[in-house]
Amino acid sequence: MREAATLEFGTRGYAAASLPAIAARVGVTKTLLHQYFGTKEDLYVACLVPVGDRLLEAIRTAMGPDGTTPQTPLRVLSALFTTLEGQREAWFVLYDTTLPPGGEAARRAGEYWSAIDRLAAAGTAELLRGTGSTDPLDAEVLMYVWRDLVATLVRWWVKHPEQTPAAMTRRCARLFAAAAALTPEGGH
Repeated sequence: MREAATLEFGTRGYAAASLPAIAARVGVTKTLLHQYFGTKEDLYVACLVPVGDRLLEAIRTAMGPDGTTPQTPLRVLSALFTTLEGQREAWFVLYDTTLPPGGEAARRAGEYWSAIDRLAAAGTAELLRGTGSTDPLDAEVLMYVWRDLVATLVRWWVKHPEQTPAAMTRRCARLFAAAAALTPEGGH
């Protein structure tokens, strides 16, 4: 039931998701779905928590205990693609813009967003320090760029189901190398 709900919420968003459609996906009644999970928001949270936990753990693991290196961004992306494979739409459960403000689902999603943003902020600041930059505004800008870049890459990947996690990671490596070559110093 949770897998069917994750698919429904991930493809349609919280606002447009339908409990009858979720129930039909698994061959149960809407009443039974309510008995197992409670309200629509309770079911959403039951889908959100495992997704958020898996993605947060994947990011933490990819960042590693030894600090951020130039390879860390690709490790993080690879971990995200690998974690989402088989349930790519789960990304949109975590980053659903249609959640009702002030509710439990929005609160829990916000906690995951904040935790992921803290990891991104620490990683980008450390990456910049490795290049000699200690400007906190540079770190803040890079964190925002990174967050939006990751979201864009995942959205593109979801639309291209033929792309495996490994193929997508290689694609990102090529794109990063091309972007580095565009800098005046040739990436140095």
